[in-house]
Order: sequence, then structure tokens, then C-alpha cells
Amino acid sequence: MSAAEARAGREVTGLQEAAAAGRDSHDDELQPAGTPTSPALPLDGWRVLIPRAPGRGAGLARLVEQAGGSAVVAPLVSRADIGDDDRAVLDTAVAGLRDGDVAWVAVTSVNAVDELVASAARVDAGPGREPLARIARGTRWAAVGPATARALAAVGITVDLVATENSAVGLLAEWPEVEHETDADADAENAPAPRVLLPLGDLARPTLETGLRERGFAPVRVTTYRTVSHPAPPEVVSAWRDGRFDAVVLTSGSVAREVAEQLGPREDVSVVAIGEPTRRAAVETGQQVAAVARTADDDGLLAALVEARGTDRTDSSRRSSHDLGDGSAPAHP
Repeated sequence: MSAAEARAGREVTGLQEAAAAGRDSHDDELQPAGTPTSPALPLDGWRVLIPRAPGRGAGLARLVEQAGGSAVVAPLVSRADIGDDDRAVLDTAVAGLRDGDVAWVAVTSVNAVDELVASAARVDAGPGREPLARIARGTRWAAVGPATARALAAVGITVDLVATENSAVGLLAEWPEVEHETDADADAENAPAPRVLLPLGDLARPTLETGLRERGFAPVRVTTYRTVSHPAPPEVVSAWRDGRFDAVVLTSGSVAREVAEQLGPREDVSVVAIGEPTRRAAVETGQQVAAVARTADDDGLLAALVEARGTDRTDSSRRSSHDLGDGSAPAHP
């Protein structure tokens, strides 16, 4: 670990301990505050663009503000429903959990958890508030990272595997070997490959699917949601072009591509990526990544922002005289 990374970790830990008592629910609507004046805070004077929906970006925005910066939350992508055909395929796959046809479910996003729960409710209208957990008894679950694992736990699912490196590659690195349940005299090579349900977004790369097949599993990929472009508010575009942001947080490859397409790369903006796949997507679109989060959650992103601030050589004070209107978050549908 570099000195900058160690310093970032210490600063973030101290900040979180000091601010823990005042932290609100992540579901609140974001109302960014003006730039705090305390010189001791690690993000003092920095303005950070968080291209996420308010409900998903508010938690990180509060951490940024507690660290002395200011945050603007403005989504550049949004989740869209799948069509009837894809929904029928999804519901059939979820019904297979009830029938014991699936050995594992590998979940790579919180969005997929939401859609699995909705599908389970359509498939099984039985009593209780946790239809997915009821249907999936006996199925093992894997999560790409801590946020996804928490979302699964919140709907009653016990997660058996959480990737240390929060990516499809990291999940594959820790995936267990095939365990054939056969009689002693049976030929294990003739046993059917264990099925793994992969509830993915429409833009997900085939990394996990290909890797599992190579390891002797039978992956079943189903589309659970679509990712579509969400136009940036004009005031955000103007502020970006005028150089009024110090950093931007990229939380997926699709967000990285939308930043490049809608806003355009800037050498004077520190880019922070949530993981290696997102970093690669950013680089492919001409963006220079200053730091990569060690964990795919708000705390990891905050630490990466502090790390990026520590290595930044630009004078962010030049932006302190600029505001996005009255400093309020843009309104979004």
C-alpha cells in the first residue's frame, strides 16, 4: 500500500468515527450543502459530481460533505423495465429455484436483487414478506460485493460467497469447484453440470458466464433490467464545461461511457472508479483515472476520493467562487 493510500485510509476512518452519530438514512433526498470552510477536512473545497440517482447517491454525497467537500448528484443512466418476453424468461428461471433446479445464483448488482424479488412475488403469491427467500430454499447465493450482499440479506437471503475483489473476475477467483452428488459407483463425468442462475442487466459482459462454463458449471443468463441513458441537467453540463467540478465518481462501465459521451473527458477533473472493470471502461473512453475504490461501497469510494485529492496537483480554490445556481441538487424524475 502506498503512503497516499495509507493516509487516505486513516483520514477516512477518523472522519467516519467523528461523523457516525450524525449520519442519516441513505434513502433521504440529497440537498447538497455549500463548501465547508474547515481546513482540516480531507476534501475541503472539492466539488464532486456523483452520477447516480438521488436515492443511490445520497449516502456518498453526505460522506463527501462530512469530509469537507460538496456534492452534486445527477444520474446519467437509469434502469428501465424489460419486455414481456424477457420477463417471462426471468419468471421461469425464478420458478426453477423453487423446483431445486438451480445450485447457485450469482448476483452482480442491487438492481438485480430488486427484479428477483419482484419476479418471486409474481411466481409465488404465498404468505409472508420474503417470497424470494421462500422460493430459493436450498439454493446457494453469491454476491459481487458488500452492497449487493446487504441487499440480498435485507430480503431474507443468506449469502454464501461475497467476492473480495468486487467484480466478475473476483467472483470467479473464489468460486468453489464443482461438487457432483453421485453414487459411489457412478461416473462423475456423466453427472449434469450444476446450474448457476445469472440475473444480469442487458449491458453486462459475458465474463461471469464464460468463466463458470469453463469451470464445469451450466450458467443460465437472464436479463432482469435494461440500462438506458439519462440526459444530464443543463446546469450540470454547463458547470462541467466551465471547470467547476474537481472530481467525478464512476460506479459502472455504463456511467463511465455516459460521462465521456454527455460531458466529455477533462484532464482537470479527478476520476474515481468503483472497481477495475469500471476503470477499464473509463480508460477506453479517454478518461484518466486517479483512484480505484478498494471496496465497491460508499466508504470505499470516499477513501478513493481522499486518495485522489492527496495526489491532485490542481488548485481547486479557483472553483470556489462558482456555484450551480443556488447550490441545490438538480431535480430529477
